[in-house]
Amino acid sequence: MILVADSGSSKTDWLIDIPGQQPTGFTTTGINPYFQTEKEIVKILQSQCADIVKKAGKIDEIYFFGAGCSSPDRREMVSNALSHVFPKIFISVDTDLLGSAYATCGNETGYCCVLGTGSNVSFFDGETIIDGNHGIGYILGDEGSGSYFGKKLITDYLYGNMPTEVSQKFNELYPIDKEVVIKNIYQKSNANSYLASFARFLSDSRDTAYTQNLLKEGFNEFIETNIRTYPDHHDYKFHFVGSIAWHFADELTAMCNQNGIQVGKIIQKPITHLLDFILTHNG
Repeated sequence: MILVADSGSSKTDWLIDIPGQQPTGFTTTGINPYFQTEKEIVKILQSQCADIVKKAGKIDEIYFFGAGCSSPDRREMVSNALSHVFPKIFISVDTDLLGSAYATCGNETGYCCVLGTGSNVSFFDGETIIDGNHGIGYILGDEGSGSYFGKKLITDYLYGNMPTEVSQKFNELYPIDKEVVIKNIYQKSNANSYLASFARFLSDSRDTAYTQNLLKEGFNEFIETNIRTYPDHHDYKFHFVGSIAWHFADELTAMCNQNGIQVGKIIQKPITHLLDFILTHNG
């Protein structure tokens, strides 16, 4: 039995391959070793994977792909936490970018972009991810991501830069003030996920000029910062994974077309494609 996980900072999608049955999926809190300790990750696994823990004796392999798992020490944190809950099981931990590349590129060469809570891009040579200079987090980077748009929305709202009708609607859905925002950003953990939670307002105000301009600005910044820096970016397809890419695929595709960028697959969740790839690869 194989257990596969695709984790961002906001949530983790899990899928279990049960021989002779349809795969079983469930969702837990996001796991990111940059923002959580090993003990905190263990607590999430124990409290939110209770039903799966009961089947731990039947699980033979675990493949975990997650945000924040780009360095050996961070991968070890997640691996140790998984081993604590699922002892004596083969465990593989790697970056979410590799998982997204498997889900979109398969064995083909191309670029894979993540546009979810955070953002990133990397080149996939058909076997491995070639590390780039991106993925530097929500404070320094994450252009075009949920946290990026959430930050833009909050600052525009607090500074009074939103159009009146948009501001009123935002206030109805998110009755926040400066003190609430500061507390959640500077005094609590997972500030990136908190920021990204406001990005859903983009769907509620999608038909406004304000939101359309914001989407164009964010996607253009992602393209300029993350895609155009690759000299060969016109030679390969760019695949996209994540809720922001999926929900605003029309706007994203339009910006890519304007910049002469070949768009490949755009998927919201890589988990199903990822499991298929692993089963095929292992087979």
